[in-house]
Amino acid sequence: MKNLLFEIIFLLILSLPASSQKADTLKYKLLEPYDFHLAYLRTDPALLVDVREPFEFRGRRIRDAVNIPSSGNLEFASDTIDKNVALFLYCTTDYRSNNVAEFLIKKGFTRVYSLKGGIVAWKKDGFPVIRRKDRRQVGNS
Repeated sequence: MKNLLFEIIFLLILSLPASSQKADTLKYKLLEPYDFHLAYLRTDPALLVDVREPFEFRGRRIRDAVNIPSSGNLEFASDTIDKNVALFLYCTTDYRSNNVAEFLIKKGFTRVYSLKGGIVAWKKDGFPVIRRKDRRQVGNS
């Protein structure tokens, strides 16, 4: 009986260090468009980040998104954002936003979300996008 009790205590002690490794294995969350939108609306503070290139961002994008290109200086950008802000990332299909999400997790951000399927899935599911406003002015000719 004492051996069984000793073995149970021993196993419990061995399992404690494994449970403390949660922070090392923390990952971003890949969310479907509906869940992504709902989580963004419910989270405060939150920042919606388009990681596509500026020429892509100038086309169609999700309202209220800021553009931080994945090819830009992510090191600098990540140093200027408060680590307590939840980051909601998207790109065209989710490849770049997943890579940026992994980078941000390594930089110490704990609430990072990526849009599964990117803006393509967002539009396919019927969520709105905005277009760049036409800057040409109609003049009197």
